[in-house]
Parts: sequence; structure tokens; C-alpha cells
Amino acid sequence: MKTVFELPAVTLPIRGSDARFPVGRVFCVGRNYAEHAKEMGADPSREAPFFFSKPASAVWVPEGEVPYPSRTADLHHEAELVVALHRGGLSLTPAAARECVYAYGVGIDFTRRDLQAEAKKLGRPWDTAKGFDASGPVSELVTVEDRGWLDKGAISLTLNGAPRQRGDLSDMIWKVDEIIAELSTYYTLQAGDIIFTGTPAGVGAVERGDVVQASIDGVGRLEFTLV
Repeated sequence: MKTVFELPAVTLPIRGSDARFPVGRVFCVGRNYAEHAKEMGADPSREAPFFFSKPASAVWVPEGEVPYPSRTADLHHEAELVVALHRGGLSLTPAAARECVYAYGVGIDFTRRDLQAEAKKLGRPWDTAKGFDASGPVSELVTVEDRGWLDKGAISLTLNGAPRQRGDLSDMIWKVDEIIAELSTYYTLQAGDIIFTGTPAGVGAVERGDVVQASIDGVGRLEFTLV
């Protein structure tokens, strides 16, 4: 089928492979670590998870740099485990959800916190706060086949070498298979979907020139400078 123009594909590198993972939709889980929920002024009890989205164009594979966005004076970092799916479905069980996971990555959900606060105050959507260009840097992916099922491991972020965020994947309120199963009650999940699974406590502001480094044990590391 002929189209009016070609759109650039968003893809992620896969460790040890020449193939790349094509990104379809990008889902994010809010307040999935108890201590982060507390620092955001929320109740960390195990209520049903809530979700928001970023466009695929928000996903950015850094080559040393990530652009600082316009229209904000309060940009915040949120280090997260990213899960990439190679199959999907509707209303999946946790066991079926596990079979959907292809790979893991290290990601950062950047947030224009000032725009988010204003949107919350006015009862408006968060799109401009969460879905801007390069708001979702992601590392290369490591496959489940190589890594095995992931339910624990240190997750951390440093800013200019100073510790900012530190936690463990075992601290997630909702685990990866539970997140996927719950998300599949809202959407028919598909191959190419990726999910940002929440961030530990310690989120904070970043500035141009800052060096950001995020890592997850057994998954990898993501490092870049904001420009």
C-alpha cells in the first residue's frame, strides 16, 4: 500500500543482536513504589495501579545526550524498569502476562513537574507534562531468554555522580506480571508495546549540563548529559 509519506520507525537496540525492537505504544505506571507514593503525597496502599501514556516518539536512545525540553523550569527524573512485549492479548492472567515479556531495559520517565502540577490543579490531562519529545530515554534491551524472569534487583540513579534514587525491584507494589495483566483489562496489548513500571523515591529536578546515570542490576545502565 502506498502512503503519502514514510514515518520514521522508533526502535530499541537489543544486547547481543543486530536486530532491533520496534516500539509501538508506550504505557507508564504511576506511583508503583511505596516510598515514591509517599513523597508525592499519595497513599501507598495496594490500590489498583493507574496508567498513563507517552507517544512512541517520546522514546529516545541516547548517544551521550538528551535534549532539555522547552516550556518548563522544573524537569524531574524518574528511573524505571522498562518491559518490552513481543505478544499481547486482552484480560490476561498473570501467568499469560509473563509469556508476553520479551526483554527489559533501563528507562527514565522525564516529567515537566511544573506543568503536571498546573494540570492537576486545573483537572486537565498530563500530556504536555509526560509525553514530550525525548521524555522517555531507554537503554539497550536485554532479553528474558538471556536474563531470566526479573523480580528483584537494585535500581538507582545518580546525578553528576551524587546518589539521587535507590531502591529494589522487589519494592514494586505491583509486580511486572500483575501490571501487564491489569493493563490488559483496559487495552488489547500488542507486540511492540513497552511499559515503564514505576520509580523509587528520590525523584528531583535536573538542569542543562547535568550528567544522569541510571542502572538496574542484571539489566544495564543508561548514561547521558542533558543539553
